[in-house]
Amino acid sequence: QVQLVESGGGSVQAGGSLRLSCAASGYTYSTYSLGWFRQAPGKEREGVAAIYTGGENTYYADSVKGRFTISQGNAEITSHLQMNSLNPEDTAMYYCAYKAGSLYDTEPRSRASYKYWGPGTQVTVSS
Repeated sequence: QVQLVESGGGSVQAGGSLRLSCAASGYTYSTYSLGWFRQAPGKEREGVAAIYTGGENTYYADSVKGRFTISQGNAEITSHLQMNSLNPEDTAMYYCAYKAGSLYDTEPRSRASYKYWGPGTQVTVSS
């Protein structure tokens, strides 16, 4: 069992930045990937970014490329999502997710690829 907790959400104005963090604990696999998803009211949960902690592989949704950066944290089993140039369309609940194995073993943007999820952290961007 893996437990995930997100932090760093909040409210910002358009053009602002936020940095989300994800911390995982519990049993972990020797190789794993961490992903960030978001879900706005009335919309499907979408994959935003993901990173393979055993190498350099990353994934970004087209909507966030050039604005968001995913990285591994210094502490074990952590991930950060630096979000710059935020706009109101980025408003959503953001979730951290964990999957065993490398990033492209399965589709990194698919919810079905991830087994464990955090409770989420809200990001609100006002115009």
